[in-house]
Amino acid sequence: MQAETDIRAINELVQAESAFTDEILAEASKVIVGQRYMLERLLIGLVSGGHVLLEGVPGLAKTLTVKTLAQALDARFQRIQFTPDLLPADLVGTTIYNQVTAAFTVRQGPVFANIILADEINRAPAKVQSALLEAMQERQVTIGETTFPLPRPFFVMATQNPVEQEGTYPLPEAQVDRFMLMVKVGYPTREEERQIMERVAEGPPPSVRAVIRPDRIERAQKVVTSIYVDPKVKDYVVNLVFATREPEKAGLRDIAEYIEFGASPRASIYLLQAAKAHAFLRRRGFVTPEDVKAVGLDVLRHRVIATYEAEAEAVTPERIVQRIFDRVEVP
Repeated sequence: MQAETDIRAINELVQAESAFTDEILAEASKVIVGQRYMLERLLIGLVSGGHVLLEGVPGLAKTLTVKTLAQALDARFQRIQFTPDLLPADLVGTTIYNQVTAAFTVRQGPVFANIILADEINRAPAKVQSALLEAMQERQVTIGETTFPLPRPFFVMATQNPVEQEGTYPLPEAQVDRFMLMVKVGYPTREEERQIMERVAEGPPPSVRAVIRPDRIERAQKVVTSIYVDPKVKDYVVNLVFATREPEKAGLRDIAEYIEFGASPRASIYLLQAAKAHAFLRRRGFVTPEDVKAVGLDVLRHRVIATYEAEAEAVTPERIVQRIFDRVEVP
């Protein structure tokens, strides 16, 4: 009885605190046609405190969607265009010698913002990409001998182009693992494409107003952490992640030769957090296996490292993850 009362209270809290997501989606729809899946994944990252990597060919409104979402939030936004000549100091900042005071002063970089758009992140070399590691994981930046906390909330949304390899640098595995979600952005439908064409022909897009403040996001993040998860659902999450590491024990001998490395413990953490955020967007105070399935591919696709045999036979990490979800028993 006590558990039912607690879940009912969480449900009411979630329904009250999640109302702003409709306002954000309504504002975004003024500019963005379709791409509901991408917008929802960005909101999942936002309310769960996780970072999101968007991958898709040019022209799919990845950058525009991130900018529009940032405009709907009354928060500090910085866009960083990643280029091959970018330096780590261009992101985090540096120390500058002041001749008047004969002392070094710190100049903070653009990473000191609530929302960071790392545009075409794979165009910068590894040393620049690695400059984001501390910021993304620990929400702090070290400049010289001093460590500075980053603003709260802190959210990185990065984009990358999967088809053009000229002048690009593959993201280090440690960097990719910091992203809660890796979202593959697809083409619009025929109807959406026509609507996009007509909107652009009509002139500049309408302005997007800020509908929420950063403190509202922090409140939502606290509510998301309180969403109830049944022990059986927790076991389901762990079983999924372990199936990427020990496929034979999960009855997946057919894909064992295709997995070089399975998902790290961060996958279990992020899968549970993302499932909670998905339930939050659905106005529920509890997580179901369907929530785990809905976000599972985006959480796991960049954490399962395929073997050379898999690449030779065109077996993608997505197919491996989908096979795992088809096989692992749902509670």
